[in-house]
Formats: sequence, structure tokens, C-alpha cells
Amino acid sequence: MSLYKVSYAKIFLILAKNARKNDRTYMSKPKLTQNQKRRIQSNNHKVLHRHQKKDIDWQDEMLGESQDGLVVTRYARHADVENVQGEIFRCNLRRTLASVVVGDRVIWRQGNEQLQGVSGVIEGVHGRKNEISRPDYYDGIKVIAANIDRIIIISSVLPSLSLNIIDRYLVVCEEANIEPIIVLNKADMLTEEQWQDVDSQLKIYRDIGYQTLMVSAQNKKNLEKLTALLSDGVSIFVGQSGVGKSSLINAVLPNVAALVGEISSTSGLGQHTTTSSRLYHLPQGGSLIDSPGIREFGLWHLEDEQITKGYREFQTVLGTCKFRDCKHLNDPGCALRQAVEEGKISAVRYENYHRLLTSKKEMKSQRHFSAE
Repeated sequence: MSLYKVSYAKIFLILAKNARKNDRTYMSKPKLTQNQKRRIQSNNHKVLHRHQKKDIDWQDEMLGESQDGLVVTRYARHADVENVQGEIFRCNLRRTLASVVVGDRVIWRQGNEQLQGVSGVIEGVHGRKNEISRPDYYDGIKVIAANIDRIIIISSVLPSLSLNIIDRYLVVCEEANIEPIIVLNKADMLTEEQWQDVDSQLKIYRDIGYQTLMVSAQNKKNLEKLTALLSDGVSIFVGQSGVGKSSLINAVLPNVAALVGEISSTSGLGQHTTTSSRLYHLPQGGSLIDSPGIREFGLWHLEDEQITKGYREFQTVLGTCKFRDCKHLNDPGCALRQAVEEGKISAVRYENYHRLLTSKKEMKSQRHFSAE
């Protein structure tokens, strides 16, 4: 009997050893997270892009004198630069430049001849007075426009007016220290009663110092007022899909399609994709930036304190709460909540504030975002 027991024991050990070996041999690879998959795909795309289209190596003797310019269009690997005479040149970017965006004032040099449709190279960027940025999966905080005088927040009265979305944009404006103007499109679709209701909601913003305007790209209502607001400095349109941003751009800049063709013709290259940001000079004066990349601003890269500072009417009571770490909810001695209860601060804005904080935390946890 003992011999059988020993034999069975040996057989069991051999089988167990082989099983472990097979497990190691056929063990499946750990699954990649969605973030890892996106990063791999992005890196692969960049490698292919570099292989397919090598950078032009501009030698110093191939370039003219340094001159000032304005970036009017930004592509993935090039930028269109406008010189002081209003001529536009497509340029490469020096690898040493950290960031070049529409609205940047740059130092560039024109080439003695065009190489592969490129006319020069950007060598430096002047300091920015401000910039608009958004969180990005791969690049952390990504700047998308610079040297802006005002942000035109385009919203729509239909299907319903969203004050929460407006508040989200206003936080960005306050953080960047750029003047916002709230513009509601599709006003022609409102009845008189609906008009009064919407106007009463906009009064919340007028009471705290924001400028508002109801317009219609369809029947041209108040378009002359909007045009006047754009006649000085650099403005940029922001707004969600469906609010009629493109219609308003076409209304204030009816020859926009011709201008796009003119820029492409002048630079000697095609129009690239519709995702390119562009700066247009308006006939009455002023400039307008159209950037599809800024339909929405994520707030998940901001700290809670930055969002709180984005509510300008809160500033008079912040710091007067009973406790320094007050969350402005049900905390005892909360001066902000007391101001809301007394009608000094809009209850709608207060509720939207807490919605933004909650949604920011949810989005940040889902995206595993780091600003570093």
C-alpha cells in the first residue's frame, strides 16, 4: 500500500508542477486602462506623423531679418503669421518653443524662398497678457488662445436657458481675468412672455456687473449691438454645440468663407482641417477668434478655491465665516449661506456653485487628470 501512496504522491506533485508552468506560460497579459490605451494611441500617432512629414531644417543663412508678427491661425505643426503690413506667411515653429497659439505676438524670420509651402520660422513668443487654457489628457494644461480682451459666452434660449453652463464659463473668465459678455442667441423664437422670463434670469448677472445681450442670427435682432461690442480689441466666441455660434460668426463676418480661402491662397497651402483656430479682423475694427477647440471648458484642473473665486459676488463675504475651513454648505456660522438666505446672493448661483464643485470632483476622478 505504501508504494501506491508514494506513487500517487509523486504523480500529484508532477501534475501540480506542470500546472504551475502552464499557468505561467499561458497567463494572459494584464488589461490596459482606457487612459493607457489613449496614451499609446497618441504616442503612436505622433511617431507616424513625424515619420511621414519631417521638419524643415532652416539654416540661419536661409532666413531674413527678425520681425514682429501676429499668429492668426494655428495648425498641428505650423502657424500662419501676419506681418505689420497685413501679409500672411505660413511658418514652422522652433523646437525650443514651449507653446504657440492664436493671438500670440511672435518674433519670426522669413525664408529667402519657400520650402514645401512654408515661408519662414517662428523663433520667439512675446509675453502674454493673459491666456485661455483647458485641461488635456496628455498635455496637462493646454493653452488654446492668448492676449484676449473679452470672451463672448454664446448661449441659447432653446430648448432651455442653462444658467449652470453660463456660470461654468464665467468661472473661466474670472480665473483668466478676461471680460465676459453673455449673449443669448435665437431670441426670435421667444414670445413676449418668454422674453420677459429670460430677461429676468439674465438680471441675476446684470445685478453683479456682467453685460448681457439677447440677439438673433436669424432676424438680425441686436446684431448691430453685438458688432459694436466686437469693434475694439480681440474677442473670442465660446459656447456649446447647437447654440448658433457659427451662425453668429457668419452674421458679424459674412465673408468668413472668402477670408479662409484668402489665407490658404496667400500661404500657399491648403486649409487643413476645420479644427484649426483662426483670428479674423472685423471690417468695423477689432478682431474675432474662432476656435472649435474651446466649445467647452473643463474645470476639473481647478482647485475648489479657484472656482470659489470665480463667483465675483461671493468675494464680499468670503473670509467672514465662523470657521476657516467652511465648505459653505450646512456649516455653522457660514456667512455665504446667510447672504443667500437674506437675498443678497442669488440662490440659483449658490446652487450652481455647489453643482460645479461636485461635477469637478466626479470628472477629475474619472479622468485621472494631473496638472503636473
